[in-house]
Amino acid sequence: MKFAPEYVTYVLNENFEDAKELFLSPLMAIHHAHLVMLAEQGIVSREDAHRIREALDSISLDEVQEARYDGSYEDLFFYIERLVIARCGEDVAGRLHTARSRNDIDMTMYRMRQREFVLGLLSATFALRRSLVDVIDRNRETVLAVHTHTQRAQPTTVAHYLLAVVEQLERDATRLKGAYDRTNRNPLGACAITGTGFPIDRQLTSDLLGFCGPTGNTYGSIATVDYLLESVTASSVLLVGLGRFLQDLLLWGTAEFNYVSFGDGYVQCSSIMPQKRNPVAIEHARAIGSKALGQAQAIVTAVHNTPFGDIVDTEDDLQPLVFAMFRDATRAVKLVAAAMTTAAFDAKRLEARAADGWTTLTELADTLVRDHGLPFRTAHAISSRLMHERERDPGVPLSHTLARVSADLTGVPLAYDEAAIAQILSARHFIEIRRTLGGPAPEETARAARQSRAALESDEAWWNGATTGLADAERNLAARSAAL
Repeated sequence: MKFAPEYVTYVLNENFEDAKELFLSPLMAIHHAHLVMLAEQGIVSREDAHRIREALDSISLDEVQEARYDGSYEDLFFYIERLVIARCGEDVAGRLHTARSRNDIDMTMYRMRQREFVLGLLSATFALRRSLVDVIDRNRETVLAVHTHTQRAQPTTVAHYLLAVVEQLERDATRLKGAYDRTNRNPLGACAITGTGFPIDRQLTSDLLGFCGPTGNTYGSIATVDYLLESVTASSVLLVGLGRFLQDLLLWGTAEFNYVSFGDGYVQCSSIMPQKRNPVAIEHARAIGSKALGQAQAIVTAVHNTPFGDIVDTEDDLQPLVFAMFRDATRAVKLVAAAMTTAAFDAKRLEARAADGWTTLTELADTLVRDHGLPFRTAHAISSRLMHERERDPGVPLSHTLARVSADLTGVPLAYDEAAIAQILSARHFIEIRRTLGGPAPEETARAARQSRAALESDEAWWNGATTGLADAERNLAARSAAL
């Protein structure tokens, strides 16, 4: 078949180059695994299997990578097939394609690559979690005024804030692990879309290729993309959460806030303003993450409203976008993980500003409830009036103002001296008294940090098991193939 030059230029050449970069290694592994299975099942004779295996082993992957598309074959699959035929003859080489199709080969390649992408992104989140927990351990006592609705709200600690980020990353890990489990299923054997009449062993090829097991319905094995969309959307959730954290870091790094700074290796000076210390690593991470999020949305859009079947939209032209999305998502996470190892928070500045703007006024209301049994709404009203009266006439002692406004609202003046009120309204007291589960008290954040380290160790053990399983399968496949 002679292809139109435009089709060669705009489609086949591009796809050939992408396939060489992304799928040559998985394709060769599939060839070997399928061949072992055919021989084990007696579908192909041992003699023919041996000749095919020798032909496969004789192919130089480096030479394949250097090959340029010339239009005489459709894609990488047919290019490799032509090399096998040249080495062992068409009659023998043609037996390798028994009981399979490019459809199930493609879907198997995609899943093999995607599981690597998911594991790579997951590993990057581990590095970020580790660096954040290290910062948490150094900043359990570092007071920080946090915002709600972009307005200063209440004091907490840097540790408490970062633990919220870590917990989000822990949930991201749960989502990515689930996506990996559903990705790591083997479509090989589904053939074009309805399976085969040959007595194939789909569990054997699954084991040889490191899959958890075969997919089920053969139609769905070819038609579905939900495994891909799950991984992509799990990555999207991660990227959105990361971006919100980066937005805070960039705000806190401004001269107006000056809460946090990063090591010299992660900042740049201006070409014209020598005083500048720009946190460009964090800016780049935000931009790269946004780029990855856009790519993720493009993936979903590309497969939206396509037929539920074998369709080009989910194949050659989509897969480079999947690769780019995971690559950029992983880059962004790794960059933040590295930069956070150098993050330094200005504890004195943070604490000095933590109680500005009456951020601790909730604790005064809480104290009035605890000490006097007032309804919270009444205590809230007293505290609010106290604030307004103080701002109107700052020269009057707070103890006098509190007694007067409480008498106005309840009929009973509430007596606290100035030292007691100062203690109640101090940022550190506000934090230390909040010892409930998930709260900012240092002993509670210490407990939560220990729990997060344990969760990290558990997730890393899962990851090590998954990667070891893939490596073991690869060695087993090599040995089983060599024995043919």
